[in-house]
This record gives sequence, C-alpha cells and structure tokens, in this order.
Amino acid sequence: MPIPDFIITKAPFRVSFAGGGTDLASYYKSDYGAVVSTAIDKYVYVIINQCRPILHRGVDDISRHRIRLSYSSTENVEHAVDLTHPIVRESMRLLDLDTPMDIATMADVPAGTGLGSSGTFSVALLHALHLSKGEEVDREQLASEAAKVEIQCLDRPVGKQDHYASAYGGLNAIRFNSDESVDVRPLGNSREMIEQLFPNLLLLYTGVSRDAATILSEQNQNSSALTSELTSIRRDAETVEGLLAGNLDIESFGQVLHETWSSKRKLSSSISNGDIDHWYNTAMKAGAIGGKLCGAGGGGFLLLVVKPEQRAAVNQALGDLSELSIGYEPRGSISLLHMD
Repeated sequence: MPIPDFIITKAPFRVSFAGGGTDLASYYKSDYGAVVSTAIDKYVYVIINQCRPILHRGVDDISRHRIRLSYSSTENVEHAVDLTHPIVRESMRLLDLDTPMDIATMADVPAGTGLGSSGTFSVALLHALHLSKGEEVDREQLASEAAKVEIQCLDRPVGKQDHYASAYGGLNAIRFNSDESVDVRPLGNSREMIEQLFPNLLLLYTGVSRDAATILSEQNQNSSALTSELTSIRRDAETVEGLLAGNLDIESFGQVLHETWSSKRKLSSSISNGDIDHWYNTAMKAGAIGGKLCGAGGGGFLLLVVKPEQRAAVNQALGDLSELSIGYEPRGSISLLHMD
C-alpha cells in the first residue's frame, strides 16, 4: 500500500468479566490461562502526521525537531530512541522507525482505571506506525506485537488479555497457552446476546486511578502460592464462556462474577480496601446480582450486574460514584483515515 501522510487509528477499551490474572506468564506457562472479555465503545485514538522536509533556498529545514509526540506532555526529539514515553519509544524501535513525524494521542477514558488503557494504547499506536510504513497488519500480529512491547521490551508485569481484546474487538473467550500461542474464540456476538447482556451491566467510576503494575508485581511474585485461587478464577472464566455461548441466564452470570471477585481479592493485598468493599456491599444490598473491579484492582471502575429495574436503586445507593455509559464494540483496532 502507498505510504500515507496522515493517519488516524482507534482501538477499543475492554471490560473483562472473568479470568484476569491467568493471562500472566507466571501462571499460564505451567498450564494455560483463560479470560472472557468484551470490547466497549470507548477508545484510544492515535494521530500521525508524516513530516515532509521543508526546503528553504534548497536547504532541508526539518531540523526544528524530527519527532514530536503529544500526550499529557509534549516531547520534541531528534530520534525515536530519545523519547521518554516508553511505549512509543519501544514501539518505534520494534518497527525500526526513526522517520520525521508528529504523533498525538487521546482517549475517552483516563489511564489507570482498569479498562486496559496501556494495552489499548499500544495496539492503536502500533497500528498507526505500521500504516506509516505502508504496511497492513492483521489482528494477531498487532496483538502479539503490542504484548511484546509491554512484556518483553519494557519488562512490565502485565498480562496479554488487553492487547488481544483491543486488537480483535467483540465478545471473546481468550486462551493463553503454555507455548505462548493465544486462541481467540468469539462468543455470542449476535444482536440478541448483546441486547441481553449490556442492559444488565453498570459501570461506575470510583474516582481512584492506580498503577496496575504494582498490584500485578505482587501477584507475579506470589504466583506459585496462588495457584489454587488462579485456577478457580480460570474455571469462572470457563463458566462465563458457557453462559455467553447460549441463552444468557443473567442471575447465574452475576453470581459467577461475585464468586470470581471473592477469589480475586485473595491475589494481592492491594486489590481491595475499605472503600471498595463498602461500595460493593452497598450495591449488593441495593439489588446488584454480582460484580467486580475491572482490571488489576485497587480502584478504577466497578462493574456491576444489575437488572434494569434495579438500576436506579443501585445508582442512588452509590450516588458518590459516576456512571460510565457503555455499549458493545464488535470491531478491534481500525484505521479511521489514512491519506496519501
């Protein structure tokens, strides 16, 4: 394909229902891991403008800065290796890119809230960078490269689920095999299933952002002692997979999320706290069937399974938490625009 001058990509955030923690190599390398998650209609966007040399009296005047990166900060550097932003630096290194460009990023949801922000950003960024080289990339390559940047290049103690959920989109059961291969199986992606599921989901922001790496580092270090809890969480994911593969029983679905949250709280001392326990117990008393914190825990978004007729009561009981309205996203990372 021709090399475009201007590129926009977007990749979806995800909500994980069960299996989180079993996508860490410290667990799946000795057996396998399993996660069930859905992509949602909230996104990370990456914009790339390929800078062309500016000639002044025949002299290349690109020396102002070869690479400009804009996120919560702005970086102006001569070479990609000089970038402070670790994911952008290592992604450009992985693709052997050091050409002049402006890169900007924005997101619908703050980082550190349990919806897979760094993995989603990695996917959207790598998609845009591949397009900047005139390369098409399939979902598997995009997911595996995004995971490689975070886990191998940056040595972060994170799992693979976010990268695959964002690259593939949709509602999936994802299996992480001991040989490092990953199987993605779509689940009940019919309109009927989505219409059954999403009206019963309530996503509330606790107002607390956190660094998932701190929590996951503790889990990684204690993985051998947590095998029983993690295997129980994997079984919960497989139960959820079964529920979403047929006619959805929302009572059973909510109960499994409640059980998996009980197991997840044992993985690290930082996953829950007094405030989180209070919010969760309040929601259950107000009519929620079950739920869990999204992501590694410690804050971020609280996912609750609530029948529509109980939604107002739960929202009122948790009036200090803000609701994020979400819908289903069937697609993974896509290009919104690439202009030659």
